[in-house]
Amino acid sequence: MTSHTPPRPVSAAPGTPLRGRVTVPGDKSISHRALILGCLSIGETRVENLLEGEDVIRTAAAVRALGGRADRLGPGRWRVTGVGIGGLAEPAEPLDFGNAGTGSRLMMGVAGSHPITATFDGDASLRSRPMRRILDPLVRMGVEVISEAEGGRVPLTLRGPAETIPITYETPAPSAQIKSAVLLAGLNSPGLTTVIEREATRDHTERMLAHAGAEIRVEPEGQHGRRITLRGQPVLRAGEIVVPADPSSAAFPLVAALIVPGSRVTAEGVMLNPLRTGLFQTLREMGAELRETNRRDIGGEEIADVEATFGPLEGVEVPAARAPTMIDEYPILAVAAAFARGTTRMRGLAELRVKESDRLAAVAAGLAANGVRVQIEGDDLLVHGTGGAVPGGGTVATHLDHRLAMAFLVMGLAAREPVTVDDGAMIATSFPSFLPLFERLGARFRA
Repeated sequence: MTSHTPPRPVSAAPGTPLRGRVTVPGDKSISHRALILGCLSIGETRVENLLEGEDVIRTAAAVRALGGRADRLGPGRWRVTGVGIGGLAEPAEPLDFGNAGTGSRLMMGVAGSHPITATFDGDASLRSRPMRRILDPLVRMGVEVISEAEGGRVPLTLRGPAETIPITYETPAPSAQIKSAVLLAGLNSPGLTTVIEREATRDHTERMLAHAGAEIRVEPEGQHGRRITLRGQPVLRAGEIVVPADPSSAAFPLVAALIVPGSRVTAEGVMLNPLRTGLFQTLREMGAELRETNRRDIGGEEIADVEATFGPLEGVEVPAARAPTMIDEYPILAVAAAFARGTTRMRGLAELRVKESDRLAAVAAGLAANGVRVQIEGDDLLVHGTGGAVPGGGTVATHLDHRLAMAFLVMGLAAREPVTVDDGAMIATSFPSFLPLFERLGARFRA
């Protein structure tokens, strides 16, 4: 199991306006999938702008352990040499995913569909996260769970069948990770594997599989859902994948610009996949001045430069149906809501309870520690905005959660008193350049 480094508290203090243009790291979801699909393709896949955070590096290590090659050619430039579907080797050691929930869950679908035995493990945070909802459909596909920690958690060991069984599966919750694990397992099964989701979730797996040559069909299902059908055992084409800038990472400098007086910040080349832009929609409803320029297409995804300018925000009600399009952005939205006038109610946040931490409880505790009135009603979060006068001065328990750490450091840049997070070390899992990027914009941190 990964041992966590000693905590490194970091404080953010109010100061000068934030100004400038930034390029945030490549999208984490696409980076994981680029490595995985490169491993399952025949030939060499070249990846540009790969996120080189710790989570993605763990997935690259798993690719090597399963018989593929993943070579770094330069900053963000990687070459993945695949073994093809059905060609994975049995790993000699446990696959240690550190804090990488996406990497571990997707790779369970990949490794579990091969006739090999693989053990999955990770750090204390990953060991606390539920895996049973990934395991349940995989067991229906013939995967054997040889051992698991209490509650279906890692460390756990899977043994794949001689032939994976194609299934039709309705996800129990809106989760791109569940959907993707089943589809990736379905690659190595004969016939059709179908996933039904009642609420559409991020569709990078479907887009990237189609781009690689898989036969995949996406159809509407009900009012908000989708039915995804994949024909198994394709030959995936190796090629070039350019990873766009991560909208979840861009959220931090953009929200900072909205709440720090006098600020204007542009994030360049941000992916605008409609299943990932719920935060931008919500911020505009709150009155945020967000402007998109230089729209273009890259690898099947639309991107643009997004500019945010300081201005007043108003509380709004965020519908539960929007959650799948912004599930990772609720901590930073809660920070924006703390500076707004009036109350913001975010509905249907049950999924936040099973992220890197119980984000629902942790966000509420962090807000309260800094003088913001907050309530949890069922799965709803209510933030009573201060109209821009957040007291600050508190210390936030991050629970090894990188997005909590970044969100509350952004709060400290606009609060009346500095805000401290108890550990900033895990920020490197998704945004290694977070502190220096913000410092170039004019932010003040103390580690």
